[in-house]
Amino acid sequence: MDQPISNPGLEKAYAPDAPLVLALPKGRILKELGPLLARSGIVPAADFHDEGSRRLRFETNNPTLDVVRVRSFDVATFVAFGAAQIGICGADVLMEFDYPEIYAPLDLGIGRCRVSVAEPVAGAGRREKSRLSRVAVATKYPNIARRHFAAQGIQAEVVHLNGAMELAPALGLSNLIVDLVQTGSTLKANGLVETDVIAQVTSRLVVNRTALKTRPEAIGAWLARFRAALEAA
Repeated sequence: MDQPISNPGLEKAYAPDAPLVLALPKGRILKELGPLLARSGIVPAADFHDEGSRRLRFETNNPTLDVVRVRSFDVATFVAFGAAQIGICGADVLMEFDYPEIYAPLDLGIGRCRVSVAEPVAGAGRREKSRLSRVAVATKYPNIARRHFAAQGIQAEVVHLNGAMELAPALGLSNLIVDLVQTGSTLKANGLVETDVIAQVTSRLVVNRTALKTRPEAIGAWLARFRAALEAA
């Protein structure tokens, strides 16, 4: 369901002559995005890639597009509430928040990883054998975790952490964790083993549904650029 525009800031953002805002995630995915942005004809300001820059919004070589650099978990929120009309975020973020205001037309095929369950090596497999009715789970994905275990008839008691999930079982915070896994090396280094894959994850191009309705030509043109850039890879 589309949210009404209820403040002057959003009204300005949706104005037909205002630059579109593309929300990009900080960190590893942003580095992988470099070639795709270049093929799409997007060149941010020189200090965009400077980690020491205090700016968060940057002009680009195209006066109709600005980019903002935010936490990966926040990209979906910026787009859902119309602060950015376009964004790039992982499928894990879309699964966790499940915003109806977001449309995700393109799988960019980068940032490959998975959302998985991991347990201490010594106890791996005991949960299935003992048929637990509830389990303590450390994760930054409470909704994904609850849905996953509910489908198995297990109540997940979530310990919400934003990092260092691998420490939780050893320190008695949880029985297991639900987290992003890329190579599994961090799990192994902390005495954990991956026991279940909940979902494979790649990064997606997302758009705000209201913005797509109100500025279809402008947003459609950028979608076409990204499609062409993917085909040229």
